[in-house]
Amino acid sequence: MLSWLRRKFNLTATRTDGLRLADELWLGTLAAYPFLETLDPAARGRLRELSMAFLREKEFHGAAGLAVTDSMALAVAAQACLPLVWLTPAAPPMAALQWYDDFVGIVLHRGEVLARREVTDESGVVHHYREALTGEAMDGGPVMLSWSDVANAGATAEEGYNVVIHEFAHKIDMRDGEADGCPPLPSGFLGSTSASQARTLWLSRLQAEYDRFSDRVAAAQRFAGLVEMPWMDPYAAQAPSEFFAVAVEAYFVNPRRLADESPGLHNLLDSFFRPAEGPI
Repeated sequence: MLSWLRRKFNLTATRTDGLRLADELWLGTLAAYPFLETLDPAARGRLRELSMAFLREKEFHGAAGLAVTDSMALAVAAQACLPLVWLTPAAPPMAALQWYDDFVGIVLHRGEVLARREVTDESGVVHHYREALTGEAMDGGPVMLSWSDVANAGATAEEGYNVVIHEFAHKIDMRDGEADGCPPLPSGFLGSTSASQARTLWLSRLQAEYDRFSDRVAAAQRFAGLVEMPWMDPYAAQAPSEFFAVAVEAYFVNPRRLADESPGLHNLLDSFFRPAEGPI
């Protein structure tokens, strides 16, 4: 996969396994992303450990001659690792990073990428189109990100938007197979007696939240100016998998707003991402 991407996008590889995480570099990253800076000291310490392990394991590639600096790589690492801070709090960093062990490469573009798409309609007619992407997580393959969106994540947190967390939420979702909005769940989750029952319970709750959200988006689109669009990105109404990823990014960068807007969804994500902790 990466060899094909190198040819297509003229990628320049940057290894970060030798990066020393100086205090100045770390503190600069926290300051650039307030949703990281406001973490409590224990969470910040855990995030730093995870970020260093992430940098040792991953390889960054700049597309079209983009030079990936240490600060750029760390910005991605810290945001990518945020969902893991409370998920496995007692696990060694490398064990926690098994959630992301299906790939090595991270491809950074300066901005959006136009991707060629192909869909077949109900009549069997094939349609070709181009889609503007700010990020993409490939099953078993690399993660592609728009650096301009990554860099601006501090400013867009108020909107609940974060492209790095979104794409890594897809990686978590795909950990047990296809992206369907349900991450791997243990037996006993939410009082279940088996992993299968846990999955059924999760999907039932997520579907109810998804249907409610999709109805609000549809009403806002139909009655523009009369019905307010939901706070969360309307793109979440595309599919349960996108709803999960959009919800996860909102949960980590603006949890209080998500809790106000969708308490049931916030609580569901709490039950997975913070199994032994209270609300963010």
